[in-house]
Amino acid sequence: MIADAFGDPAAPAVCFFHGGGQSRRSWTRSARRTAEAGYYALTFDLRGHGESGWAADGDYELEAYGRDVEAIVARLSRPVALVGASRGGQSALVGGSRRPDLVRLIMLADVAPLIVDEGVNDIRDFFRSSDAGFATLDDAADVLHRHLGQPRLTDVSGLAKSMRKQDGRLFWHWDPRTTAPEFLHPPSERAALFAAANRVESPVVLVKAQLSELVSDESVRHFKSLTPQLEVEIAEGVGHMFTGDLNDAFAVRLLRHLAEYLPL
Repeated sequence: MIADAFGDPAAPAVCFFHGGGQSRRSWTRSARRTAEAGYYALTFDLRGHGESGWAADGDYELEAYGRDVEAIVARLSRPVALVGASRGGQSALVGGSRRPDLVRLIMLADVAPLIVDEGVNDIRDFFRSSDAGFATLDDAADVLHRHLGQPRLTDVSGLAKSMRKQDGRLFWHWDPRTTAPEFLHPPSERAALFAAANRVESPVVLVKAQLSELVSDESVRHFKSLTPQLEVEIAEGVGHMFTGDLNDAFAVRLLRHLAEYLPL
């Protein structure tokens, strides 16, 4: 897996994992803020995303992502905090739950073991609308706006770093197999998340988007029933993909919890 590192390698480590279809760059601002506060911050491209390798065996089940996170924790071999949004949060929960000896905090951005099925449809539609690629960056920006509810970009040039070219068209920088129906919220994924939430011993903090399409009040109640130590905060006035726009605000929340659970 490819990662960017910020700060002193000898400092306590904080690992950031992005959502499906994103890359490590989505956490850059939070990672820099965390490093400035004295931590060693690492942002990772999940398997099949960004510059990390594509799975030769095509395995993009949640358990595979969880094994990757577990391997990172083992490789660091010291107390760590795990931070994840959406798919990255699921991966952090599954992998981190297996290493209570090293994981001091798991902080999740709007993801829970039980998610609203209807909310997944918008994500599925986004992936399907991207399957054929795009003629221009403007076309890609239109799809982001239409399916994920993000403000329409006025300057689309920044999207170029998230795209790859193939046969004269632009594609998002992920393995198309990661968005196959069998990897988008299958029953096995729910079972893995329920087991992880029931197993995890580390402190867990959920930052729920107030306008979340995926995490409902029932999702929170169910999560607490499985993970009694769960702490919940509300990000006011935002939807599921809020970390892309509110990295700095999320970092402030994170630093407060790091001071408690992974002090310098």
